[in-house]
Amino acid sequence: MTERAQYPQKVSLLQVLSLPIIIAGVITLWSSTFVLSEAEQVIITQFGEPIGEPITDAGLHFKVPFTQEVNRLDHRALEWDGSPNEMPTKDKTYIIVDTFARWRISDPKKFFLRIRDERSAQSRLEDILGSETRNAIAKRELIEVVRTDKNRVPAKDETTDDETHTLGTLYPIHHGREVIKHEIFAAASDKLKEFGIELLDVSFKRINYNPTVQRRIYDRMISERKQIADRFRSEGAGEAARIIGSKEKELQKIKSEAYKKILLIRGQADAKATEIYASAYNQSQEAIDFYSFLQAMETLRSALKEDSQLVFSMNNPLFRYLSDEALPTKSP
Repeated sequence: MTERAQYPQKVSLLQVLSLPIIIAGVITLWSSTFVLSEAEQVIITQFGEPIGEPITDAGLHFKVPFTQEVNRLDHRALEWDGSPNEMPTKDKTYIIVDTFARWRISDPKKFFLRIRDERSAQSRLEDILGSETRNAIAKRELIEVVRTDKNRVPAKDETTDDETHTLGTLYPIHHGREVIKHEIFAAASDKLKEFGIELLDVSFKRINYNPTVQRRIYDRMISERKQIADRFRSEGAGEAARIIGSKEKELQKIKSEAYKKILLIRGQADAKATEIYASAYNQSQEAIDFYSFLQAMETLRSALKEDSQLVFSMNNPLFRYLSDEALPTKSP
């Protein structure tokens, strides 16, 4: 009875002693392994110092438990969204530039030693990209910043026919916005490599005028549009005057030709009438005398009015029709 009573007590004591060992083993195994996803990369540190090379392969990995720590870094392309900053162009026009970029951690060990985490990296990107953007904008005219490339030219309605004077003329573009972006990218990439960061691309999200100069820019644009409109109105008025002048000239020409034709027809009619009269009154001497008498009477009728007084010379042909001698004599 005594041996049977003591045996269960020994088994129970063994179980109690083995439980902490199992738990400790599980904890040790758990702390010595870690799983790495495809979107991550790891720096192993021991007492704060990096140990070995960065781990970038996805899967199960091991480390020294308790003394070594896993520092996970993102292995994907990351985004930097800069805050809008006000900066002047070469022609002293203040604009608000909003930029963004994509980047990734190309050297995890250098990145961890110099920056440690993504929040610090975002701050460093803000400093470097903001500074390079400001430098690039300050060296360029406004037209270089807002135009995509150097091949764009002013629209036809923005220029006058006179080559020496233009309205709304755009300055010549030697580079364009794409060249400015490449310049910012090249300058910032070299500086970011020192921190284990690879810059993938840089671009402008938005470019706005400063509110203090925006009204002035709009006023200038309105003034230029008004000048172009006035030029078109002036050209239209000149064309209208030319058309009206051409119409008046053509009308006078038509009237002149019509009047010429009227006179020609009238002259031909008078000549024909005279020919008819001559043919009728040249039949005999009496007809000729009668025609002369009718013409004289017609002349007198048109010349004499009521109470008219005439002074004739004795040699005037009309006098013979007014004198008593011209009257027919009475027969006895």
